[in-house]
Amino acid sequence: MSLVIVDYGSGNLRSAAQALQRAAGERGLTVPIQISGEAEVVAAADRIVLPGVGAFGDCRAGLAALPGMLEALQEAVIQKARPFLGICVGMQLMAERGLEHGTHPGLGWIAGQVERLQPEDPALKIPHMGWNELQLTEAGEAHPVLAGLKSGTHFYFVHSYHFQPIEARQLLATVNYGMRIGAVVGRDNLIGTQFHPEKSQASGLHLLGNFLQWMA
Repeated sequence: MSLVIVDYGSGNLRSAAQALQRAAGERGLTVPIQISGEAEVVAAADRIVLPGVGAFGDCRAGLAALPGMLEALQEAVIQKARPFLGICVGMQLMAERGLEHGTHPGLGWIAGQVERLQPEDPALKIPHMGWNELQLTEAGEAHPVLAGLKSGTHFYFVHSYHFQPIEARQLLATVNYGMRIGAVVGRDNLIGTQFHPEKSQASGLHLLGNFLQWMA
């Protein structure tokens, strides 16, 4: 089993790679992990992780700037149904569009859009930064990547925008920050986390281990 972390100039790739390697070790798995911006490498991988930090439009442009990358992702993830994990903006890119500094097209894999956080309590600062308690939805409680995690488990967040999927069953977990925020979304072989599992200590490693063993 091979795994590639997509390198398009956005995200702490080494941190994600180290966390995935540690998660593999804890499960007794041998997983070659590559960090690559080459479309051919991504197309050949058994599992794909798309991290992302920064603005939605910049991340989308960074992906599009890599020759053949959008096509490789579409082929591997959608046509060949290989397990895919999006992290933070990498999760948001699965949406149809993002509304950060204008309207920007997403990958269009999950219906919905990415909007600015607007908590009801004006004292709550944006970005939403720090630890927050996950609340699993009914669909999330049944999802293999979230197996062994319970509502109330803490994960680490840093974001100003959030993904609002149209279909309720594709929302797997939420957190509360003066409003209900989508924390995990997914369908079929796709899953994305708004939080950073690589910064979320034991809980994050558990989720990454589940992803490595996920037979989507």
